[in-house]
Amino acid sequence: MSTYRAFEVTRARNFELVTRELLMPPAGHVRLKVESCGVCHSDALAVEGLRADPSQPIVPGHEVVGVIDAIGEGVHAWRIGDRVGVGFLNGHCGECTPCRRGDFVNCTDQPQTGTTTDGGYAEVLIARSSGLVRVPDDMSSVDAAPLLCAGLTTFSALRRLDARPGALVAIQGIGGLGHLGLQYAARLGYRVAAVARGSEKEALAMKLGASHYIDSSAEDPGAALQKLGGADAIIATAASGASMTPLIPGLAPRGHMVVVGVAPDPVSVATTDLILGTRTISGSLTGSSIENEDNLAFSDRFGIRPMVEAMPLTRAPEAYERMMSGRARFRVVLDMTA
Repeated sequence: MSTYRAFEVTRARNFELVTRELLMPPAGHVRLKVESCGVCHSDALAVEGLRADPSQPIVPGHEVVGVIDAIGEGVHAWRIGDRVGVGFLNGHCGECTPCRRGDFVNCTDQPQTGTTTDGGYAEVLIARSSGLVRVPDDMSSVDAAPLLCAGLTTFSALRRLDARPGALVAIQGIGGLGHLGLQYAARLGYRVAAVARGSEKEALAMKLGASHYIDSSAEDPGAALQKLGGADAIIATAASGASMTPLIPGLAPRGHMVVVGVAPDPVSVATTDLILGTRTISGSLTGSSIENEDNLAFSDRFGIRPMVEAMPLTRAPEAYERMMSGRARFRVVLDMTA
């Protein structure tokens, strides 16, 4: 194979299926034959033209699973034939100040897959070796792809909590992130409250591991959490700051709300809600490649899987529109083997 197919995007939603020349990976990188790529809301950074120079073509997609078929100079830990994943963070540099302090997530010289460097809406991907994640043998590539970003994001947020086993943890938003967050929180031993608008997701939330369901359109979610004793932690996944704001009074003393849903509007908080009760609000950005490997191993051991709708590469623009519509249940994945 001397060429491969990829969907490039320029400006806003200008998809074009192109044929590219197959290149060898540079030093410190590997080349993957892509098997699957999740379609994530963060793909909007590329597809909606929200980059520094949207006139330059970019291949979206940052939940990528594939098989290594070429290795660049200086790569020693990986072999041709290894099945690996690549998430939003394309690999840390190892030399900047955050990296030297072991803070790989906040590396200042780290490409963002599908946003600042080409992603997985393609048959081939080149990635830094420091960003690679081993995929369990018995996990399908279609199932693994969403776990590399949506899964890791919620798993990392939960792991950062200082909450005892059996503590009440609320997962706000039962969508692409939240349906995985419910599974992780239950498997980590928390008492889980699901918070969503409407009652139609209640049965699913309970099936995925929730012990309580709060319909935020029918009652004040903060007050409802206080009736349950107050939430030791809240993982806010919805892409709406306005929907996160009323949750804050539902935190128990020393409760912690972790924001992982990227919203266009701000979260508003009364200073008294923070000071009285010593509460905390923080953000959490995905995780490092080795943390992602831990995430996949944990998911594999406890049977955590995304709910997916799979489409072939040729339907990538349709897959993106399906994801953006909010009607997908709950992750859309491009299956290159279809």
